[in-house]
Amino acid sequence: MEKIRMTTPLVEMDGDEMTRILWGWIKEILIEPYVELKTEYYDLGLPNRDATEDRVTAESAEATKKYGVAVKCATITPNAQRMTEYNLHQMWKSPNGTIRRILDGTVFRAPILCKGIRPYIPGWKKPIVLARHAYGDIYNAVDERVEEGSKTYLVVTDKDGKEVSRRLIHDFKGSAGIVQGMHNRDDSIRSFAHSCFRYALEENISMYFATKDTISKVYDRRFKDIFAEVYESDYRAAFEAKGLEYLYTLIDDAVARVVRSEGGILWACKNYDGDVMSDMVATAYGSLGMMTSVLVSPDGKYEYEAAHGTVTRHYYKYLKGETTSTNSVATIFAWTGALRKRGELDGNTDLVAFADRLEGATVRTIEEGEMTGDLVSLFSSEGVTAKKLDSRAFLQAIAKRM
Repeated sequence: MEKIRMTTPLVEMDGDEMTRILWGWIKEILIEPYVELKTEYYDLGLPNRDATEDRVTAESAEATKKYGVAVKCATITPNAQRMTEYNLHQMWKSPNGTIRRILDGTVFRAPILCKGIRPYIPGWKKPIVLARHAYGDIYNAVDERVEEGSKTYLVVTDKDGKEVSRRLIHDFKGSAGIVQGMHNRDDSIRSFAHSCFRYALEENISMYFATKDTISKVYDRRFKDIFAEVYESDYRAAFEAKGLEYLYTLIDDAVARVVRSEGGILWACKNYDGDVMSDMVATAYGSLGMMTSVLVSPDGKYEYEAAHGTVTRHYYKYLKGETTSTNSVATIFAWTGALRKRGELDGNTDLVAFADRLEGATVRTIEEGEMTGDLVSLFSSEGVTAKKLDSRAFLQAIAKRM
């Protein structure tokens, strides 16, 4: 069989631990037998990020700007324990945060639905798509330990360095503590709003946006106001023509509304809210391994990844020679999403069709009763018995259906 040829490379960002192992197997078993894979490779594994002083992460993001489409493996964001384990020079920042900051995009996450996999919330009949702002807030914050007796201030200067305002944050009389400063930008918030409204119209789904402006009366209120301005000026007519709703509400009310809904909505969240809520939604649909994730920049660059971590516990078992049953579906769909988008941008219909076939084969494998261990307890389909496969055997079962 002649392999499908690619004209433009994908940016390939390799990662860490068990997902790095799956990454190689997915290419070997599911992609390279059919596609003459063309990528510009960047190793974002933690040892190489440390060796390059994290330059490799920024380089991969710049390459995404150049080529337009990237696919990323899950990566470690180091903490104190990882500093010791990997003998790191410093506690490097989240590579996802760095890439999102450089591309200034919006992350859209949606569940991968299979017949027989029951959501934990039985009322959810349709996908709930999470839109996560991918710039600023706590992910680009600065923070400090503060000694007892210190005072901390929020100081603003003009472009010449002249102090404009000074507000006391806290007087740490009687106790040491911690302080943090975070920011966002009007242009990034506005791009986020446009991306969300456009996505809702393209997918023909209503949209919620939620912050906590009753508490954060300047910071969160700015998000609310910009979304309202963008909706009124550019999207209200199109939403109403399609019978779609745009609702702004408080984040706690949004949680209650989403849980009671049947799905079929786009839920737009600030950066941290989106980080937390996307994992909640993914788990409620069945598994973190069953969630697609794509970062879309305002100028139409795309970075596809799995919406979960590096599966550390399984990796340690793998290193001991033990068998694992690790869900690779989200990582497969990261590859198919990137290959499909590359095909669409290049007019390569064979590559688009291949991505569709691979996704179909993946879903069919599960629906016909062959799956990884995390899905077995969730699966119920009349006449079909769930069979647990190990990590590599699951990929081989998909390959049989290609």
